[in-house]
Amino acid sequence: MANIGIIGSGSWGTAIAWLLCGNGHQVTLWSYLEEETEMFKAHHQNTDKLPGVILPDDVVYTCSLEEAVKDKDLLVLVVPSPTVRATARNMKPYVSDGQVIVNLSKGIEESTLMIMTDVIEEEIPQADVAVLSGPSHAEEVGRGLPTTITVGAHDRKTAGYIRDLFMNQVFRVYSSKDMLGIEIGAALKNVIALAAGMSDGLGYGDNTKAALITRGIAEISRLGEAMGADKSTFFGLSGIGDLVVTCASVHSRNRKAGYLMGQGLSMEEAMKEVRMVVEGVYSAKAALALAEKYNVEMPIVSEVNKILFEGKSPKAAVLELMQRMRKDED
Repeated sequence: MANIGIIGSGSWGTAIAWLLCGNGHQVTLWSYLEEETEMFKAHHQNTDKLPGVILPDDVVYTCSLEEAVKDKDLLVLVVPSPTVRATARNMKPYVSDGQVIVNLSKGIEESTLMIMTDVIEEEIPQADVAVLSGPSHAEEVGRGLPTTITVGAHDRKTAGYIRDLFMNQVFRVYSSKDMLGIEIGAALKNVIALAAGMSDGLGYGDNTKAALITRGIAEISRLGEAMGADKSTFFGLSGIGDLVVTCASVHSRNRKAGYLMGQGLSMEEAMKEVRMVVEGVYSAKAALALAEKYNVEMPIVSEVNKILFEGKSPKAAVLELMQRMRKDED
């Protein structure tokens, strides 16, 4: 049995707490909000974000980072990507040398264009940082539905350690050394999922969504390869796997936000309606900046940015994409 601290108690953090408790581990679940901690103590579930997923009686709930971090065998960081740096900075005093932190947050830091694991390593240099990502909606993990995911780490020992803590008969974990590729796929799929949701909101069909998914993974893999990632990563679980589930699922907050924008809502109105952090909105600008930095063509990402931040209509953006210069498929 491992003693595990989960930093972040949203839907994904709650589902991971349920999974790890089921594997026999002792779990401490941290929330930034005192009222959320009290909700967990009273109901043993996140009644707002993941109702019905009941956590065992022995889970410890806290607002104290020191209590959640200190002396834990593993730390699971699963807060919204815009808050990763501040959270990591606050964790640092309690993290021991070599303590393993696995990142589950998906995004690119807009101000620095850094992936989340690099942000964590910059703030907590004494930690052994890894990443876990793949097609894994909290709503399904919390119901025990078969799920497969990838862990990326600097060395096989760390990857194997995390894999063994998480794996069970319904949750399979593969390992990889391509942390950069996993992070890029995790962050940019949310931007493409916004576009897929807009397509649905406009009333377009399966042909359109298939095109967005296929050309979306082409854009993501081009950028990732230019940044030094392994191209094959983008055709695995953390690439095309996560992209497909995020573009197609009713559980996807990015797809839902895009759908609402396709129906005519503004970005601000859609985010308010979804009531959870829409990571793709925060990653879109960073994705476009990375495309410019590495001189990579990313037309879907470009059009999503114009819709989000320049007031372009989704219908006009689709027309722009369809009328681009004729070319070979790449």
